[in-house]
Amino acid sequence: MTYDGFDTMPIAGQWRVGRLGETADDVDPWSDDVLVRLPLANADDADAAFRGAADAQPDWAATLPTERAEVFHRAARIMEDRRDEIVDWLIREAGGIRPRAEWEWTAVRAVLLESASYPTRAAGAILPAALIPGKENRVYKRPLGVVTVISPWNFPLQLSARSVAPALALGNAVVLKPASTTPITGGLLLAKILEEAGLPPGVLSVVIGPSRELGDVVVTHPLTRFVSFTGSTPVGEHIATTAPMTRRALELGGNGPLLILDDADLEAAVDAATFGSFFHQGQICMATNRVVVADAVYDEVVDRLTERVRALVTGDPKDPATQIGPIIDDDQLGHVLDLVERAEKDGADVRVRGERSGPAGRVLGPHLLLGTNDVATAAGEVFGPVATVIRARDDDDAVRIANDTEYGLSSAVFSRDVERAVRVGLRIDAGMTHVNDTTVNDEPNTAFGGEKGSGIGRFGGEWAIDEFTTDHWIGVQRTRRDYAI
Repeated sequence: MTYDGFDTMPIAGQWRVGRLGETADDVDPWSDDVLVRLPLANADDADAAFRGAADAQPDWAATLPTERAEVFHRAARIMEDRRDEIVDWLIREAGGIRPRAEWEWTAVRAVLLESASYPTRAAGAILPAALIPGKENRVYKRPLGVVTVISPWNFPLQLSARSVAPALALGNAVVLKPASTTPITGGLLLAKILEEAGLPPGVLSVVIGPSRELGDVVVTHPLTRFVSFTGSTPVGEHIATTAPMTRRALELGGNGPLLILDDADLEAAVDAATFGSFFHQGQICMATNRVVVADAVYDEVVDRLTERVRALVTGDPKDPATQIGPIIDDDQLGHVLDLVERAEKDGADVRVRGERSGPAGRVLGPHLLLGTNDVATAAGEVFGPVATVIRARDDDDAVRIANDTEYGLSSAVFSRDVERAVRVGLRIDAGMTHVNDTTVNDEPNTAFGGEKGSGIGRFGGEWAIDEFTTDHWIGVQRTRRDYAI
């Protein structure tokens, strides 16, 4: 048996069509085949979703922590039972090669299992009074209520589950708006899994529709207490100004630098740079956008990296041999090509220039550029199969180059001296730095997030518990108090 009903969405406990009066075709980016034609939701649908969530949330929050935990244990078992089906959807809808789809499956299962531990880890505190005799201070950790989750298309199932699962596990209800280009893997598939696992109706709603109709509605709805958004920096900035009094976690754009110091293991560094730049066609917020190389090893790194990049295999993501599949859609493809053209005008040397291919023309071969931090492919987030190599004089210059960006998400440093690499890493303005590893890392139990234009807040582990709960101070006066008046 396979999941079906992907032409409807769960709104306030009922799977039904959206009422915008418009439909959207969800297409396979490799073949352009229509996977589903989905009637889209409107603002009234979103309002119904929030009201249904607010109605369902108190009973869900009152459920025993172990019962809430078991929903996520069952969901993880369903993931195992339906692994092939889920991986197939990730390949067809998101255009991911099989290893990428399988990694995403693994990451989502890990998030579900991590979230299963949250109901019994959300601990409060009892604190002594500092000023008033006979007083006891209790701090209760409580769910927020209704949470809005807005997720992107590049890792749709993982980047929805990363917020939806912790929020639900901690007793919140969720209204999820996935990207319109990946409505199934970004929303409907997760809703089916959790429904099958026993999540009560109405606790999770999924609304799919154009941002012009739903974007501000799901951010500013009076019933939402928290907005979790993963996407571009401009949209994140819009959310911050549109709903300034609503708590939020924003995981935004990146421009990941991978620093190769003069004593690095060059083979390992080049492998990591190739993976970080070209895995999932570079459509990853943590992607290695810039490879910053010490002058002493620059020429050798360029030669090694050129050889590796030229050998990458492009094609159908369903083919196990494929290493680079299609860009998600024509708009994104045009954006990537425009950045490469502008970088050339800025003086970049295109060492490897990949060709377009595939039945829909969306497969773009890898591009390797040599330039400075000022060329277009280094100055901004590419989100495509493009890497720019930049020469650095020394460690200080490498750090300067790494930090000369509005972004600060993920980074990496390669050196045979681990403590040297750590010292350099601590000087990078980023939320995450990986020593002798790629910039592309995600773990469910640690602090995932960025600095500067890459966002605010952290996902994972204790940090997720803090994000999706609120602290309520209850003061208990155990003895009669004398007041000043």
